Amino acid sequence: MALVTLSLFGTIAISGIFYPIAGLPGWLQGLAQVFPLYWLGLGMRSVFLPDSLAAAEIGHSWRHLETFGVLAGWAILGLALAPILLRRMASRESGSAVQARRERALSRVGR
Repeated sequence: MALVTLSLFGTIAISGIFYPIAGLPGWLQGLAQVFPLYWLGLGMRSVFLPDSLAAAEIGHSWRHLETFGVLAGWAILGLALAPILLRRMASRESGSAVQARRERALSRVGR
């Protein structure tokens, strides 16, 4: 769990959400553009900021087609992998463990 949290914070740090990634080293800019968080931020900035601020972005443009393409790719990948991973996770759990977790959740709600 700690590794997941650490990797999430690392992804957020290089995503360009809090500061422009144009100031980061080139290899780190490339790594940031692999993850969807960068593209979500770029898309949101292109919607809410004036066109003159596109000069602060990589390539000095909002790159609408690339943003759409990358986010669509991540969505398709997620939709393809989710059923496989969920089925695999469900098959590893016994029915009694699921029932116990369900009862604990219901007891918290009933309080």
